[in-house]
Amino acid sequence: MNLIYLDNNATTMVAPEVVDAMLPYFTQEYGNPSSIYDLAHGANEAVKISREKVADFLGANEPKEIIFTSCGSESANMAIKGVLDVNRNKKHIITTRVEHPCVLNLYKDLEKRGYQVSWIDVDSKGDLNIGQLLELVTNDTALVSVMMANNETGTIYPVDKISEAVKMRNPETKVFVDGVQAAGKIPINLKDTKIDLFGISGHKFHAPKGVGALYVKKGTMLSPLVVGGHQEKGKRAGTENVPYIVGMACAAQLAKDSLNDELTRVKSLRDKLEKGILSNVKNAVLNSKSSNRVPNTTNIGFQYVEGELILLHLNDEGICASSGSACTSGSLEPSHVLRAQGVPFTSLHGSIRFSLSRYTTESEIDYTIEKLPLIIQKLVKISPFQKELNEIFK
Repeated sequence: MNLIYLDNNATTMVAPEVVDAMLPYFTQEYGNPSSIYDLAHGANEAVKISREKVADFLGANEPKEIIFTSCGSESANMAIKGVLDVNRNKKHIITTRVEHPCVLNLYKDLEKRGYQVSWIDVDSKGDLNIGQLLELVTNDTALVSVMMANNETGTIYPVDKISEAVKMRNPETKVFVDGVQAAGKIPINLKDTKIDLFGISGHKFHAPKGVGALYVKKGTMLSPLVVGGHQEKGKRAGTENVPYIVGMACAAQLAKDSLNDELTRVKSLRDKLEKGILSNVKNAVLNSKSSNRVPNTTNIGFQYVEGELILLHLNDEGICASSGSACTSGSLEPSHVLRAQGVPFTSLHGSIRFSLSRYTTESEIDYTIEKLPLIIQKLVKISPFQKELNEIFK
């Protein structure tokens, strides 16, 4: 049985080209990039070139605005804690109710430590209440934090416009954007925005797990999260993970080169999957309702059916999907994103996220459209909500 992987928002396959690019830095160019002897020169140059590639990928003004990290969570923590540490007299933060857990839970912790956090709502389509956000910006607002693309529904938030509007209200307020689910899926050009900090994670666009980056706009003051050596211009101590940095840079270049495929072919396959499910499963309801979302993601709820059972049956057919964020998939709690969106209880617990990649094929989508309705039919028969389901299927 062939594996059909439709959980690319959780992680992605490492691209073969990325593996090839990394290998020499494990066995041949293994020097410490901070050393001065000849063996280190190759590693040092590789980090330099990689920084240039990632800067180009994100549309940064210059390579030195890129700091290499271990993942998106570290990038977020570094940005948020780093900004607050240099603005200790300001205790107000604005963020949304639909952020990734690495951001959401950090702000909940900061609330306990005396910070005032304003939580911005989304509507039933998942779109952000920007007016509410801007009204809350004051002279005491240290940070505004909004993700660029939601990991569960794919909804895109206009962070370029938000950052500009925030700066008009208070030029001193810093803007951090979690760009993890946007990188490699939609165009990013940070130099044309007022965004101060922007985090990414390599394993979301076919680089290995364990490497990420944080864009820090020139002139933005930031305290280091990891203190020690002089690496990353004193912003992040620790010997650079050269093979993984090289891998992420290669993946970034590949993602940039294949962006048109993502916006056309992958989107077409996503739309085909969505239409195929909604037209063949009567109790299916679309949760990804925003007209503005990344091209690879759809989230669909199945009324009165348990999501974990759907995932188990999909797995039996060789299909991988998710019930939400990879960081919360082990939890029985319903999605905070879908709750914020007002998704009703009838489909909240039966919501499945499908996320494609450039390696997804049409035959895989056809197979999923064939198998999923049969799975739902089986689960409908054992659901305790037979009266409600009879109304839907009559």
